[in-house]
Amino acid sequence: MLQTNVIRYCIDQGVSVSSTFPYLGFGLGLRPSHFEDVLNGPVSADWFEVISENFMVAGGKPKYYLDAIAERYPIVMHGVSMSIGSQDPLDFDYLKALKTLANQVQPQWISDHLCWTGVHGINSHDLLPLPYDEHTIAHVAERISQVQDFLGRQILMENVSSYLSYQADGMSEWEFVNEVARRADCKLLFDINNIYVSSRNHGFDAIDYLNGIDSQRVQQFHLAGHSDYGDYVIDTHDQDICDDVLELYRAAHLRFGPISTMIERDGNIPDFASLNAELDKVKHIATTTKQQRVG
Repeated sequence: MLQTNVIRYCIDQGVSVSSTFPYLGFGLGLRPSHFEDVLNGPVSADWFEVISENFMVAGGKPKYYLDAIAERYPIVMHGVSMSIGSQDPLDFDYLKALKTLANQVQPQWISDHLCWTGVHGINSHDLLPLPYDEHTIAHVAERISQVQDFLGRQILMENVSSYLSYQADGMSEWEFVNEVARRADCKLLFDINNIYVSSRNHGFDAIDYLNGIDSQRVQQFHLAGHSDYGDYVIDTHDQDICDDVLELYRAAHLRFGPISTMIERDGNIPDFASLNAELDKVKHIATTTKQQRVG
């Protein structure tokens, strides 16, 4: 709470709100089918990430479970509806509800996606990529700054998977992401699976992406599965993490060092024991990579 108050003071005084967030270890996305499992154990996760919109209500069963789990584990809030890249005005009703939930849950941090999700008040319920150009950088960085001012805290923005490019693109995705984060003074949620998916779809080297990102901006890693159709890859979050993504995670761990890491699973959700086992596999990769860094 003290850290949040300091950040709010800095924002009020017009001072940069760069901060150091805690290292949380290894987490899982909290899903309703696993509520009881989390409370009754065993649990391999050190922390849990929740989809903010699923809990932005006054009460109910999901909120009851969230409150109970938040008493035992650190919580991170992850949103899908901020639409930071849209031309529509920022939705301050949404931001008020988000802030209310944050005040109740006291998350370690809040994140959303570097994308747009709709226009003219219509939500596409998809994470749509942005043009990588100067105009978009200025637009998005200003909106992130407004959100941080309103929430009174620094937030994380996540790179999304993409399946198209724009004629207006004037730089690589990693150059775009870096510059947005620098100008907005936000942190990054680095989705390893999304980098892999986009590298396959657009034909760039995923290692170039890793090497092109400012390591001081990266606060969290996402790992997930996808659907591979050969000529293209879709980010579906309904499969186990494939070996290629795990190897990219190993490379990211070598590049950035220990970063709070979690697994997302949104479809074809396995039993909790299977997710724990997959998370243990991720922990093993991080441990052996740490030894390699030290060596």
